[in-house]
Amino acid sequence: MSFSQRLTSFRKEQGFTQQQMADKIGMHVSQFKRYEGGNARPNIDVFRRIALALNVSADTLLFEAGERNPEDRLKLQFEAMLKLDEHERDAMELVIASVLHMHDAKRWTQVPIQENPIDRINDPATK
Repeated sequence: MSFSQRLTSFRKEQGFTQQQMADKIGMHVSQFKRYEGGNARPNIDVFRRIALALNVSADTLLFEAGERNPEDRLKLQFEAMLKLDEHERDAMELVIASVLHMHDAKRWTQVPIQENPIDRINDPATK
C-alpha cells in the first residue's frame, strides 16, 4: 500500500472528510487531495501535522506493517510511555513487570510430564 493509500485509509478510519483533514493540518483542501492522489508529497512539517491529526505515529503512516519489525513497535510504545505522567508510567512499569514475572514463573514451574497418572489408573493392565 502506498503512502497516499495509507493516508486515505487512516483519514477514513478517523471519519474525517478531506476538507476536515485539510483544516486540521492548516492547508487548502486541494493540496491535501494531491497528497491522497499521490500527485504530491508533504514536507516533513506537514507530514508531522498529518500524523498528529490522525493520531498515528509517523512511521505507521510512512511504512507498511511488514516493513517494521517488532522491536521498532515496542520502541515506539516505550517512547509513547515517556509522555505519560509519573503515576501512569509507574502503573505501566508495574503491569509490564508483572507480566514478565508471570511468564518466568510459568516457565520455571512447568515440568514436562512423561505420562499422565490418570491414564495409569484407568489402564486395565495395571489393575
